[in-house]
Amino acid sequence: MSRVSELFTFSVNRKDIDWEKVIKQQLCPYTQKRCFKVRKSDADISIGTCIVKNGEKLDNIIICPHRLLERKQIFIDCLHLMTRHVPGNELHIIPEVSIPGGNVDYFIVSTDGNRKVKDFIGVELQTMDTTGTVWPERQKAVQELGLQCEGVISNKTFGMNWKMTAKTILVQLHHKIKTFENLDRHFVLVVQEQLLNYIKKEFYFNHISQHPLIGDTMHFHSYGLKTVDNQLKLFLQERYSTDGDGISQLLGLNADANVEFDTIAKILESKVSDKTIFTIG
Repeated sequence: MSRVSELFTFSVNRKDIDWEKVIKQQLCPYTQKRCFKVRKSDADISIGTCIVKNGEKLDNIIICPHRLLERKQIFIDCLHLMTRHVPGNELHIIPEVSIPGGNVDYFIVSTDGNRKVKDFIGVELQTMDTTGTVWPERQKAVQELGLQCEGVISNKTFGMNWKMTAKTILVQLHHKIKTFENLDRHFVLVVQEQLLNYIKKEFYFNHISQHPLIGDTMHFHSYGLKTVDNQLKLFLQERYSTDGDGISQLLGLNADANVEFDTIAKILESKVSDKTIFTIG
């Protein structure tokens, strides 16, 4: 049986899906763009694997960051941290913003009637990196859905790169957190519960607050998956918070990023448009 749980955001257990159409379109419903995970040997083919099974318990592990965009719930769960937002302001979701310290996956931005930035939150997404190749398992899943596969399905498999994934994201957080701390704005890391549990186990995590504080710059939001109507659904599992020193204690690194609010605001205002506006529902 294939270890793939979802293809192009749809559970492989669903019988009400036109799978031939889904695989032909190669569309990610959350981005409304073609799935960016393509075959190394053929860039015209999107793999479309969002969630795979891993380990003895066959846990469902998210391997695509766009899968975290389901219902935009991760953004809704951050809104309480936007302490300078006022009723009447517009909310925008701005992807891929470059700041001192690196790129940030998303900004949630509050603008006034003239679309001037009044507040913002940075949101970073991290899902699991894999080793090996998921392609044979993907082809096996397609075959189990009753569709034809070209060629012979190989026995090659894949694994989870826990150590590299965890260390890479923590180093990135350390590079970026000072920027948000200097600006007195919040920065949120969104991960799946299994990755956060690994970080708790392998890094010094005891000083991270289990009772999130608005005054802390760095927030961790951990999500789980549950089956609802034969489809996997995200739900908020745990929240933690700390400051720049807390991230430093995790890694023992140093970073400087002194910037002004207006510098970030100017970048965000150039990207604000009708296409970025954030609506609930």
